[in-house]
Amino acid sequence: MEKHTAEITINLNEKQTIVELTQLLAPFKSDVYLVNRSGGNVVEANVKSLLGLVSLRIGNGDRVTLRAEGSDAEEALGKVVQFLS
Repeated sequence: MEKHTAEITINLNEKQTIVELTQLLAPFKSDVYLVNRSGGNVVEANVKSLLGLVSLRIGNGDRVTLRAEGSDAEEALGKVVQFLS
């Protein structure tokens, strides 16, 4: 199983929504997890999970870690990085 990671700083424009992000990953077999360590808490969620993303409470300027696992992990991770930064 492929595994890839990336660290990015969130930089969303006001037109982007987390619903779009979950839809972007729908065609991929791999799972992508986002880890938010801001505010003294560590919260991780699968990016395909709308509820999980809401629980992360990410905002512009947050430094997060992305981890992708699966047969198309590299491509899925690239899409998330592009969307969030």
